[in-house]
Amino acid sequence: MKKSILSLAAAAAISGAFTIPVQAEDVKVKDGDTLWGISQTYKVSIEEIKSWNHLSSDTIYAGKTIHISQEKHYMVKSGDTLWAIADKNHVSVNDLKSWNSLNSDTIHPKQELVIKPVANKEKAASVKPEQNSVQAVPAEQVKPAAPAEKAEKEEKEKTVSNSESTNQSSIEKEITVRATAYTADCQGCSGTTATGIDLKANPDAKVVAVDPSIIPLGSKVYVEGYGYATAADTGSAIKGNRVDIFIPNEQDALNWGVKNVKMKVLN
Repeated sequence: MKKSILSLAAAAAISGAFTIPVQAEDVKVKDGDTLWGISQTYKVSIEEIKSWNHLSSDTIYAGKTIHISQEKHYMVKSGDTLWAIADKNHVSVNDLKSWNSLNSDTIHPKQELVIKPVANKEKAASVKPEQNSVQAVPAEQVKPAAPAEKAEKEEKEKTVSNSESTNQSSIEKEITVRATAYTADCQGCSGTTATGIDLKANPDAKVVAVDPSIIPLGSKVYVEGYGYATAADTGSAIKGNRVDIFIPNEQDALNWGVKNVKMKVLN
């Protein structure tokens, strides 16, 4: 644990004002720790901790070290202005006002101001307790993967999942279909499928509109470029080897356009 403390008396003797580095620490993460808890202990934001430690997510690992950066406390002296203090410390006046809850540019001698690290001038949005970050993962259970390893692992898991799904469900038939896309996110769209699925309430549902005389409603299907889905809807224009895939976002649905793709109907 590293700390840097400057004697107040010594600082005051040097000048009429003083600057105190505080909260410069290396914190070793323990089982059960969260970024939220650490941020509350050291009176900093979760986003600041993530920035100081180059974290891309809220996940932290037991046994790892989290660096808490420095902030300074400045005692205002006669003749000081917010602009001069901000300029000297390479921060903005708005930052100083935000960090110190100031409603105006007026400051007074002997008033103490907090000055946060230059590299982290942006004030992070407040985070409520119910938005707690992920609890620390015990080091002996999980070892963080490098970006390339993580991507490779996710791809393997996806491949295995798709393979298992195909093995578990034998292919009844494979056809080429003309595929368009539709959405429930549009004016006048009911959002309810022919089989009663509320797509507005379930935007992540993988649903395909089909001609029931070709593909029975309720069938499990695999559509090239879309993935595994359920034949759970119909449409007046969906006849023969035509399908309409559900995509939650209207622009994404428009971007799909019209494609001839392979489709597997599974048992």
